[in-house]
Amino acid sequence: MSSLRHAMPVVLVLVHAVLALALQGPAAGSGEVPAVIVFGDSTADTGNNNFIQTVARGNYAPYGRDYAGGVATGRFSNGRLPADFVSEALGLPPSVPAYLDPAHTVHHLASGVSFASAGSGLDNITAQIPSAMTLSEQIDHFRQYTERLRRAKGEAAARRIIAGALYIFSIGASDFLQNYLVFPVRGYSFTPAEYEAYLVGAAEAAVRAVHGLGARAVTFAGLPPLGCLPLERAVNLRIPGDCNSAYNMAAVSFNRRLEGMIGRLGRELPGARVAYVDQYGLLSAMIARPWEYGFENSAQGCCGSGTGYVETGALWSLKSALACDDAGKYVFFDAVHPSERAYRMIAGAILNATSHSRLHRFN
Repeated sequence: MSSLRHAMPVVLVLVHAVLALALQGPAAGSGEVPAVIVFGDSTADTGNNNFIQTVARGNYAPYGRDYAGGVATGRFSNGRLPADFVSEALGLPPSVPAYLDPAHTVHHLASGVSFASAGSGLDNITAQIPSAMTLSEQIDHFRQYTERLRRAKGEAAARRIIAGALYIFSIGASDFLQNYLVFPVRGYSFTPAEYEAYLVGAAEAAVRAVHGLGARAVTFAGLPPLGCLPLERAVNLRIPGDCNSAYNMAAVSFNRRLEGMIGRLGRELPGARVAYVDQYGLLSAMIARPWEYGFENSAQGCCGSGTGYVETGALWSLKSALACDDAGKYVFFDAVHPSERAYRMIAGAILNATSHSRLHRFN
């Protein structure tokens, strides 16, 4: 892990180059990848939770203050999410629409769609805590989506979209933070090792399910350094303000299992290309050496009443006056979620994990 962290600045330069070329070069608009399809939690929800009864919503200021028009779309960010940047980089629309948004027809959704729900997890019980959509429900919506595509576009066109799309999974942090470590709902029935195995099994089942429905190119992001989120620094009773090393160790252990499973599925699933995205390594480097990535603060969130350590989602609803002047100087926008600028870097890592050459074979 230490050697990876030392290599991260070099990797980041390559990631930026991949993203810049994809956004600017003629290949981005060539139609190699017809759609970006997303599953996950608040790091991937582009507005689905606006249309269900849940406390996990981001459709109020200061969320969205740097989004086009300054609109709070439901994204837990000051602007866009990784999937939005990936979509734009592939020559597709610059934002991925939410599946439950009635303003979008299936024709709008044909070039990209997010089924993600803030508060969701690999464990379906996790989503039940804030009344979010479970991952199983997200995959059910994807199944409905494939049928809608066939009716609207025809069998051949629908098959091309489904098989050629890039699928992004960004999920798992809530299982540990709101279900196991902080609020031990599952902690009473699983040891840490047992819960890791359970969650990795759920991740495998999800990838197999979308593959069975036609998905071929899949990326799966590992957990971030959970103990270094501003919220977890604040509640670290042993060393207040410092990263919680136990939470980080849990993330590292889970990621190791997840990466192994992803590699195995890449060998087992016919025609599949399943890529692991090392989000932990990238964010750890940003947090440890923010100045190398153009950030000034990696310990606190941009938004807050002065602390920037605990404000997130339903825990606060603040006016922009209580946010920092420039979110781009912060790794985190609120106490849990990265800023748009950090998300852009994560998007680069997703593109770097799954090359254009691998994606091309599915057209």
